[in-house]
Amino acid sequence: MTRRVTIMIDDDLDKKIRLTQAKMILKENKSISYSLVVNLLLKKSLK
Repeated sequence: MTRRVTIMIDDDLDKKIRLTQAKMILKENKSISYSLVVNLLLKKSLK
């Protein structure tokens, strides 16, 4: 289940997230949402 949450992200983190997103898009050759990238990064860091 997903829930919509509004958060504030620092500019430097936003750039890193978007860079990660761009790399994933190039690697997978398909559309990948910003939310998916944030969720994957959070899951990886909170293990």
